[in-house]
Amino acid sequence: MSIGATKATEPKAQRGARSLGRSGKIANLESADVEFINVTKTFNDANAVDDLNLRVEAGEFFSLLGPSGCGKTTSLRMLGGFEDPTKGRILLGGQDVTNLPPYRRDVNTVFQSYALFPHLNVFENVAFGLRRQKIEKHEIKRRVGEMLDIVDLPNYEKRQSSQLSGGQQQRVALARALVNQPKLLLLDEPMSALDAKLRRQMQIELKRIQTQVGITFLYVTHDQEEAMTMSDRLAVMWHGRIEGMGSPKDVYDSPTTEFVASFLGASNLLAGSIVSTSGSRTTIAIDGGGSIVVPVNHVPDLGGSTAVKVGVRPEKIGIFPAGTDVQPGHNAIGGRVRVSTFTGVGNQYIVETTLGVEVTVYAQNIGNQLAPRSGDEVILSWPEEHTFTVKPLPTTVEINETEGD
Repeated sequence: MSIGATKATEPKAQRGARSLGRSGKIANLESADVEFINVTKTFNDANAVDDLNLRVEAGEFFSLLGPSGCGKTTSLRMLGGFEDPTKGRILLGGQDVTNLPPYRRDVNTVFQSYALFPHLNVFENVAFGLRRQKIEKHEIKRRVGEMLDIVDLPNYEKRQSSQLSGGQQQRVALARALVNQPKLLLLDEPMSALDAKLRRQMQIELKRIQTQVGITFLYVTHDQEEAMTMSDRLAVMWHGRIEGMGSPKDVYDSPTTEFVASFLGASNLLAGSIVSTSGSRTTIAIDGGGSIVVPVNHVPDLGGSTAVKVGVRPEKIGIFPAGTDVQPGHNAIGGRVRVSTFTGVGNQYIVETTLGVEVTVYAQNIGNQLAPRSGDEVILSWPEEHTFTVKPLPTTVEINETEGD
């Protein structure tokens, strides 16, 4: 039976009960769900985590995403038992672990620094936790071999950590954490020390490993690409609270707040106000002139206010020569190209629109389209369903991605 077939046909609660390594060996790994119930953590009278309510399903790859200081690492540390909540409860597999020390939680953690023992070879690094549990030698050999197979490091048992690349060290750290068969693996920005190319490769490998072993992964990162590439679901945090949560596609295409729209990828946000709703469509007057139509289900609860920000992602926008007819069901804005940049995979344009605001457009490089140049008059057009609205942030609030932890 293949891994994919196993996960597709077994109930979700049983995911991770069996996992098949590349060697064909079976590991008895179990996964657990996670629940934060009204969890708050206060440092010096400031809430690092503010009334957090969150549920992560067993066998899920879940990411906490946000800028430094948003509360994501504090949340992970409370789940691991390294910090105590000021109030609230934390459940693991239905058991209240709020007051349990780390060693009594069925949880392992991979930190930013892999913390491999330099005096031990790969085998002994991975076997370290098993030896402390006084596991029998033949079982240690079997389980270490299985884990090195899963992380794609067979025949590396005798290598010293100093002989490994950064990506290989990360895999050894993962094997060391997984060999103890935890129900939950916590990962605190484990790829931050890798270069961009290796980080992209490891994103795919880490998702493969999680799928293969089937246990719950809770991943903390400030990197949007990492979170969207690997996660089944993710939560975007800011000021200790969850601003948006769901599948990567849902959170990206339909952000719930201005912060989520701005933090998760690039967005063009235009200030305006709702003027009318008819059937399934809402018309919004844009500050500076003109109007944009938005599907009703893309308009959030504004608490009685009509003020909104209208958003569209740069890659959703088509850019055409001035005078081009606009298709039915599409929004359109005229403008002039201010900057045209070739990026290899496409072109990036900054367009000064007739509304007096700049709009960014990403156009894919498909080789047979005319690329506008700086100074050209253009029409920007996109389907109404690719338009979203968010409640504006208070004018006194700024999005700061470099706050201290």
